[in-house]
Amino acid sequence: MRPRTLPFDPIARAAELWEERVGDPTTMAAVTSVMRVQQILQSAVDGALKPHGLTFARYEALVLLTFAKRGSLPMRVMGERLQLHPTSVTNIVDRLEADGLVRRTPHPTDRRTTLAEITEAGHERRAAATAAVTAVDFGLRGLTERQTAQLTDLLAKVRKATGDFQD
Repeated sequence: MRPRTLPFDPIARAAELWEERVGDPTTMAAVTSVMRVQQILQSAVDGALKPHGLTFARYEALVLLTFAKRGSLPMRVMGERLQLHPTSVTNIVDRLEADGLVRRTPHPTDRRTTLAEITEAGHERRAAATAAVTAVDFGLRGLTERQTAQLTDLLAKVRKATGDFQD
C-alpha cells in the first residue's frame, strides 16, 4: 500500500529545520534523499520480481551468470562481483538451486572450486524478470536518460571514494 502523497517535500522541510537548529543541511538532505529513493527503488524492484519468485539478490546472481561466457562462475567470483560475503552467496545459490534455476558443478581443473551454473529454467526466469523490472524502469522515474547517466556517475564517485572499486 502506497503512503499518502504529502502536500510538501518533507526532506526540504527537514533541511530548513536542520539549517535553523544544526547548520548546513546540504549533506543531510542529500543522504536523506538517497535513502528515500533507495526505499522507492527497492519497493518497485521487489514488486516487479515477486511474481517471478525472485529477490533482487537472486535476480542479480542470475544476471551475473547470464553474463558469464560459459553461464557458470566459481562461487567465490560471484561473491566478489556481487560484493557479497561468501555465506550470502551460498544462501543465494542454495535458493536458486532449490528452484531449479542454477546447479552446482565441479570445476573442471580445480577440485576445491564449485561452479554455479545457470540452467535453462534460470535463463527463462531471468528473461521474464528482466522484462518486469525494465517495464518499471527499476523504479527510477522522473529523470531523463542524461540525468540518469549523471546520477550513475555521481554515485560512482561516492562508491569509489569509500573504496568500493578502483579505476
